[in-house]
Amino acid sequence: MNEISKSSMRRSKPSYFFSILGVASLLILIGILGWFAINGSKLERYFRGSVQVQVYLRENAPQNDIDSLMSYIKSKPYTTSAQHITKDMAKEKFLQENKEDWDKVLDYNPLPASIDFNLKSEYVNKDSLQNITTDLSQNIIVSEIRYPTEVVSNLNSVVRKIGFVLLGAVTLLGLLVLILIDNTIKLAMFSNRFLIKTMQMVGATRWFISKPFDAKAIINGFISAIIAIVVLLIFIFSVEKWLPEIKVLRDYWLLALLFIAIIIIGIVITFISTHRSVTKYLKMKLDDLY
Repeated sequence: MNEISKSSMRRSKPSYFFSILGVASLLILIGILGWFAINGSKLERYFRGSVQVQVYLRENAPQNDIDSLMSYIKSKPYTTSAQHITKDMAKEKFLQENKEDWDKVLDYNPLPASIDFNLKSEYVNKDSLQNITTDLSQNIIVSEIRYPTEVVSNLNSVVRKIGFVLLGAVTLLGLLVLILIDNTIKLAMFSNRFLIKTMQMVGATRWFISKPFDAKAIINGFISAIIAIVVLLIFIFSVEKWLPEIKVLRDYWLLALLFIAIIIIGIVITFISTHRSVTKYLKMKLDDLY
């Protein structure tokens, strides 16, 4: 009986070959989508963390009061970094950005001193920034508080839209994956339907019949996942070579989790689909196999 099973497995290799390629193709799509999701999340945190709040100080504010306000801002949970920008530093920055010198027109520096600080990503939203502005405005040396309002509003809007798009894409792709992989494996199992029924007719148990097919499914799922991971690595390195800036977003831990997820998905889906196909043919009558 084992010889019959092995000979049939050999005859089914072409079908398994195409099922492996089919599963690998779908796992590649899942991996690419997962990679985009990982980098999208990190890009979001990066852009949120780059939002800067500028607290402009009144003219001739005492240094002790400035130091006190600086310490207060640094102690807040929303602050990642803070810097005191003096009037001279503000002028130097302006000249570097605008390539113009107003000394021929003005005999004084009109730019105010400020305390510039960056926010943690979770505080980059309209409500949090409004609360921060209200709190800091109560200090007597603060003349004005500015932050990129349009950037914050658009960022939150874009993040929500991207989240909905990714959720929809994952849901749709998930359904397609289940349907296509299931159908691909069913085609691979179709050539073994008579072997399955023959083994059942000579008294083999369901466990004995299913065992070699389930083992083959696990191996095929693992091979498909390895192929998908290799292609995904080539894709990632190609994109990073094309856009070197993306390298700073690389997270080996998250990539490892993504690869493990691909292996698990490949094995689980091929195993379930194969086992279901074997069970289906075991329940069918012999005449229905033709």
